[in-house]
Amino acid sequence: MSDLRHLTQELLARKERALLGGGMDKINRQHEKGLLTARERIAMLVDAGTFVEFGQLNTSDQSGMEEKSYGDGLVAGIGKVNGRAAVIIAGDKTVLAGTEGNVHIRKSRKMHEFAVRNGLPMFFLHEGGGLRMPDGMGSDGISEKLFPRELLTHHRQVPTMAAILGDSYGGPTWTAVSCDFVTQLKGTCMAIAGPRMLELANGQRVTPEELGGVDVHYQYTGQIDADGETEEECIEQLKTFFAYMPQNGNERPPMEKTNDDPYRMVDEVFTILPEKSSRVYDMCKMIACLVDDGRFFEYQKKFGKALITALAHMNGHVVGIIANQPSQYAGAPGPQECQKATEFICLCDSYHIPLIFLHDTPGFRISTEAEKAKMATKIMVWNQALALSTVPKISIVIRKSIGAAYGNMCGPGMGADIVVAWPSAEINFTGPEVGINVVYGRELEKVENRKELRQERLKHWSFDSSPYKAAGKHFIDDVIHPAETRKFLCQALEFLLTSKREKSKRLLAAWPTGF
Repeated sequence: MSDLRHLTQELLARKERALLGGGMDKINRQHEKGLLTARERIAMLVDAGTFVEFGQLNTSDQSGMEEKSYGDGLVAGIGKVNGRAAVIIAGDKTVLAGTEGNVHIRKSRKMHEFAVRNGLPMFFLHEGGGLRMPDGMGSDGISEKLFPRELLTHHRQVPTMAAILGDSYGGPTWTAVSCDFVTQLKGTCMAIAGPRMLELANGQRVTPEELGGVDVHYQYTGQIDADGETEEECIEQLKTFFAYMPQNGNERPPMEKTNDDPYRMVDEVFTILPEKSSRVYDMCKMIACLVDDGRFFEYQKKFGKALITALAHMNGHVVGIIANQPSQYAGAPGPQECQKATEFICLCDSYHIPLIFLHDTPGFRISTEAEKAKMATKIMVWNQALALSTVPKISIVIRKSIGAAYGNMCGPGMGADIVVAWPSAEINFTGPEVGINVVYGRELEKVENRKELRQERLKHWSFDSSPYKAAGKHFIDDVIHPAETRKFLCQALEFLLTSKREKSKRLLAAWPTGF
């Protein structure tokens, strides 16, 4: 046997051992917990036969660890996801609990640089325990292992998507919260440090789910955008989100072929919108009848539920939709909804996705709790994002749009290219009942026929709130036939997506990825 053949056999043997990561015992332990390995997750994400691994023969640089640390807790490479090239990084829990050592961190940084240089999206399939103690100890160890610079200056150059598929602390958490889209497997934890570290630091005893489970992130943080019952469901969510994204910040999202007539009438809107303006309905049904083939993908569905943020297609074009949800708090945004809107505007503006606003809100959800959550700041940050966004924006008042919320939903003067209303629209500083009580409350207390006078005042107030006064003075561009809403939107996009406007200036790409 020639030297080359002999050396090749040795190489194959090394790679065979490397495929086992931390060994069969650790792989079996992962399976016993009902979890997949890093390579099994990658196989589920990428198109069959397309994955090319980098750093398969990496090991920890700590003496004596060479045969126990293949990959150094990270499996990484390039592959195709639904036919599109991407960089994939997966934490390997079988190797030193997926913790981050010197080689692990170096590989992660190199893969990030490779993705940005070549304009390739990044997928992170994460599970791991944060910085490895021996590698990070000492003034020298920690000095070169602070927060990864490549995450801090990424500026949405390529789309980034993460799935938290096992308990994740430190690095995996920093990465996930910096991504454009994050989904988390139910029953897992995403936090800064694990429960054991928390107990040692301050005596608190909590379970992983109490510390950073999906319910914590939906109720308080908004740090995840979706969740799944299974790893397969989470990975499918990554693929679905990716379908709406471009390859990088220099490209527009891909068009999607559809046989759905862009000019079809949507008469079903008459049955979706209740006759009484005080009754609730599900805005998701309204969105479904407007978009191509009735399909859309909700972003942060379970956080800030009074506002819908969704990705969809209109005549094949990817669009972002921001819509009030009357079935939750009557569609009144609170602090979480403000945070959600801002993040979504930044996402869409960074990746050249036009925005459509559908109004039905009685105004902001104000309270002492909202004030403590910096409601005023969050309202203004939302407005700042609107002001800096340069994608085409179309705004439609479906029913109510009251007070300052009319502005945040991209009302007149707030940067929309086109603002229109349905004939059902009510636009005013306050709602009729509140306005009557504030302006005429004392007068009504003094008269005997207060009921009749109240009705008279309400009738006049309703006239003032109709869209025709704003349309008459050209504060809004038109009052449109509700059944022609899809046709109107598709036509508007045809006219707005010119060579000058089809790409955003990406002024929001450098904004923080969380608020």
